[in-house]
This record gives sequence, C-alpha cells and structure tokens, in this order.
Amino acid sequence: MWYCKDDGTNTIIWADFYGNDPNEQLVEINVRQTVFYPLKTGINYIGVKGFTMCQAATPWAPPTAEQIGLIGTNWSKGWVIEDNDISYSKCAGITLGKYGDEWDNKSQSVEGFIKTIERALKNGWNKEHVGSHLVLNNHISHCGQAGIVGSLGAIFSTITGNTIDSIGEQQVFWGYEMAGIKLHAAVDVVISNNHIYDTRGGIWLDWMAQGTRITSNFLHDNKVQDLSLEVDHGPVLIDNNLFLSPELAQVRLSQGVAFVHNMIAWALWPTDNVDNRKTPFLKPHSTEIAGLHNNPCGDTRFYNNIFISNTDLRPYDQATLPVQMKGNLYLMKSKPAEFEQQPVVEPDYNPDVTIEDKPGGWYLSMNVSLGWVKEYKRKLISTDVLGKAVIPNQAFTNPDGSSLKIDYDYFHHRRNSKNPFPGAIELHKFGRQEIKVWPKESGNN
Repeated sequence: MWYCKDDGTNTIIWADFYGNDPNEQLVEINVRQTVFYPLKTGINYIGVKGFTMCQAATPWAPPTAEQIGLIGTNWSKGWVIEDNDISYSKCAGITLGKYGDEWDNKSQSVEGFIKTIERALKNGWNKEHVGSHLVLNNHISHCGQAGIVGSLGAIFSTITGNTIDSIGEQQVFWGYEMAGIKLHAAVDVVISNNHIYDTRGGIWLDWMAQGTRITSNFLHDNKVQDLSLEVDHGPVLIDNNLFLSPELAQVRLSQGVAFVHNMIAWALWPTDNVDNRKTPFLKPHSTEIAGLHNNPCGDTRFYNNIFISNTDLRPYDQATLPVQMKGNLYLMKSKPAEFEQQPVVEPDYNPDVTIEDKPGGWYLSMNVSLGWVKEYKRKLISTDVLGKAVIPNQAFTNPDGSSLKIDYDYFHHRRNSKNPFPGAIELHKFGRQEIKVWPKESGNN
C-alpha cells in the first residue's frame, strides 16, 4: 500500500514494505500509462500475438471516458489479441473501449451516459468502424480494476479461451467497473470458453447487452459475483456455463435473458421488481437506438439448469413480465418459482461439488444421479423454444441472425437430442465423478 504527494517540485512517496528493506529489495515505480496502445483512433486490423506485457500505471476506465488499458484498441476495428501474458496493470488489462473527448469523467448520470452514446454514434459507433475484435487464449492477471473492459467499443467481438484471474485482489480500488470481464453495450458479443477465478466479479454486462451469448465458461472462487446483468433488454443467451461461486448474481432486472444448461451455485441478488432507469434498446444486430425502456423483472427463461446449492427462484413469482422455467434440477436448498413446469426438486441430495487445481489442470468432482435423466424427460432448446426478447422484439439467434440449438455441451460434445442431461456437461456416468474441466480436452466426461 502506498500514496504520494507532489508539491510542484518534488514527488514524495510513502509506502508500506511489510517488513522488507527497500534498500535491499527491488522496488518498481510504474509511470508509463500503457504498454501497447494507439495514440489515434481508427488504427484497424492490428495483430498482437505471443507477448509478455506487464506493469503499467493505467488510469481508471469508466464507461464515459477514454478507456486506456495495458493494451487497448482505442476505438478501432478488427484487432486480434492472442496468446499473450498480460499482468500487473494498475487498472485494466485489455481495453476494447471508448475514445476520449472533452466530456471524459463529466457524465456520471443515466442522462450523461445516454449523451455519451449519442456522441459515440456521431463518432462512428457502428459495425463498419468499431469493434469486431478477437481476444483469444490470453492469460490476464493481477489487474486492479478489470481483466477486460470495454464501453461501446467491444461490439461484434469474440472473447474466447482466456484465463482471467487475480483481478482486484489487492482491493486498492472499489467501484462499479470491477470484474474479470466488464462490458457496456455487448452487442452481438460472444464470451466463450474462458476460465475466470479470483476476481472481484466474474462477468458483468452493463447496459445494451443485445444479441449476446455467454457460453461454456468456467467461473469459480470469484468474490462479489460470478455474473451480473445490469439493466439489459436482451436477448442474452447464457448456456453451458459452470457458475460455481456461491455469491449473489444481479440478474433479475435485465430482460430478454435465457439461462440454458448451466450448473449454478449462485443465489439471486435481492432487488425490487423494477429499475426505473430508462436504458436504450437497439435495432437487431446494429447500434442504432430503437428506443428507451425501464427495466422490469421478467422476460426470463430458465431451461435444463442444475442449481447445486442455494438458488431460490421464487422472487420471480412477482415478475412483471412473463417467465418460462422448465427442466431444471434443484438440489439442497435451491427452490423453484411457481412458474416452473414439473421441477425436479431433491433437497436431500448433496452433489458435494468441489473444484481442485491439480497437476495438469482443474478438476470438478461431484455426485451424479441416474434419476436426473431417468425420471424426467427434457427437450432440446433452440431459437424456436426461446422465442423473442420482448422489449427489442429480437429472437435468440447467432450473431449473424441464424437460428441456433443448444445441442452441444460445455466440452462441445453433442447432447442427447431425445433427453439431454441437465446442466453444462452431458454426462453418461453416475455416482461420484471427477472431470477435468480446464484446460478442455476431448473425452473428459
């Protein structure tokens, strides 16, 4: 822990070295604001592969200001950030975010962010000029604010195969932009096959997540939350994920959301039944604002999930918009909402889920019952089953608008189309199981 003062001539630093002698140990003072970042916007189609990049004095990256990361795209298009080791950024590791202007850090209200969006539209916020990045197979760690952050500039991007850990561990900061992945306006964004742990809030999608898919990610040991969906109108498809942090998830006040085939340990964050902030919804697969709407609870789907410990869905009983729930399995203290059709409730069955880091990878161990598939038949979930998100009137599809089916599991193994197994993994064995879940390999289950 440290702080400093500048009297105009000298900068004086006070630091706690925890019993170490700074005259004998290595002391580093980071003054560079970034490591790899274009000075101008619109520097497109850059590939950054195979680097070790660390130790940058990055500034806080809020959604209404320029977001400068240890590596960042600065309002550009088509970057590929791949196979890098990114660590020890004071705030953000990778930024896919907003350009800077004279309004930076001056727009903190709902109206202020809407004005920010309107200015962004005038500055090329569309598929032709911004986004469509690929963030692939990086290790991002030991950042003070976020592993990956992006306000508006992450549209149409894919974030896949990354390991993100040790984010916000030092607790130097607190604020509403801290997470492994924190995005505003995740339009047609795919977040898949990432391992996120030891962060101050796994995945957080804030405002205008529309056409978004969160699929086949492995989250555990995250503080505050594994997942947050804040005032989004959807559609947001969340499927085949292992959400194993027993924290609170902020999900009730976003609409157009579908939870399909997840394993879930979290409970619901207590909220009212409406958030009166009027946030934008967009024309499908575009950044053009179609209107503003408040955020009532509902228009949410839960299909074929396993709730392993303490998830109580009964707060959805008071939902303003319709809710669909079917094929879910409730274990231990988990409880279905009244909307659930034929819930499978086994309060006396302890799955005893554990996660262990062993040589060669991370392993999930749990008790599995044959009765979960023998006593109840489930159906395969598809675009047709999920319908449309009510407020934007948009279907749950792939980013290109094509129909989809949840016919593959967490490992991309094909599901039993006649009676898919609940949860993220299509299991074929029963009793006590140990499954290598990261890195992913064929034949794990």
